[in-house]
Amino acid sequence: MTTLRVVLDQMIAPVPGGIGRYTEELTRALIAAAPAGCDVEGIVSSSSAEHYARVETSLPGLASLHKTTLPRRELTAAWQLGIANSSGSGMIHAPSLLAPLRKHSIVNDGTQVTVTIHDVLAWTHPEALTPATVAWTKVMVKRARKHADAIVVPSHAVAHQLANIVDLGDRVRVIGGGIGSGLRLPSNSSATEIIAERLALPNEYIVTVGTLEPRKAITALITALGLPGAPDLPLIVLGPAAWGELDVASVADEAGLPWGRVRALNGLTDEELAVVISRAAVFVYPSREEGFAGPMIQAFYLGTPVVHSDAPALVEAAGDAGLVVEREDASGYPERLAAAVTQVLSDTTLANRLRIFGSDRAQAFTWRDSAERIWLLHADL
Repeated sequence: MTTLRVVLDQMIAPVPGGIGRYTEELTRALIAAAPAGCDVEGIVSSSSAEHYARVETSLPGLASLHKTTLPRRELTAAWQLGIANSSGSGMIHAPSLLAPLRKHSIVNDGTQVTVTIHDVLAWTHPEALTPATVAWTKVMVKRARKHADAIVVPSHAVAHQLANIVDLGDRVRVIGGGIGSGLRLPSNSSATEIIAERLALPNEYIVTVGTLEPRKAITALITALGLPGAPDLPLIVLGPAAWGELDVASVADEAGLPWGRVRALNGLTDEELAVVISRAAVFVYPSREEGFAGPMIQAFYLGTPVVHSDAPALVEAAGDAGLVVEREDASGYPERLAAAVTQVLSDTTLANRLRIFGSDRAQAFTWRDSAERIWLLHADL
């Protein structure tokens, strides 16, 4: 039996975040796509029985769960220093930079280690991360340069950016993500209406995803809606209501928008998320920098017209399926966003074309495809 061991620790992190979800979805697909005679095991830090049970319940078919002797914090520090004996040998895939990177030999002991770099924010937007995270990321990328057999990135955009930061030779592989397995509309229209009523969704609205972190440019979008001639529709922000000292209500007030015109919805279930996005008149993704276009692909899948920035990863993912807005000249960005949103809302032909192209584009992103490519990568190594 050939075994692929996946580092699952982000699934039991205090805040799993996007990488935790990525880890779960990819591993579930790796189990389903395992070639004959192959299985998948997990690696997690020393934790509680409740955490272990959660992982095993989320990943039916997981052959076993290898628990290291160190808790998460200590394991992170140990792997940063190259102390990785407790992780074992064989084929190891890390869905992040948290990996047992050390000197090894595929030929002599059969060990191969691949890691995943989701973005280069530690270099391009360090203010978006904590200083500790920036430092840890840079150290682990150096370790990956020395010891990783392959490095997975989610887009060609990240691959190009990474090439300007560190020389990884020909070890970089572009393997994107997919659409969450739980992102489905209710099976009947009555259930959909119940969710819409519970969330107090307007009849017509604009939706976006993100925080008020400057890189996400949600503030630019809110500002856009306060400009003369901008669409007079509510905005729903899928994310937390505050970031640092900023909050959505205050930013909306400064933009001259009435109370309640902009509101945040956070902590939604996948089904609720699907309802909110699918019923929106337009999905706007103004982010100035992303490694992958996950939320945008969700909107494509759910048939919602998309307006997005010209961040390279977003343009790469969209193809012709979204309406692109130039990011440069920050002072004029709100005006360009307002014009693009107005164009989609006022041009039925354009909106319908974006819906059709988006639905078609979404089919290019599946976790099954991602998993099969990961298995092929390890087979090639």
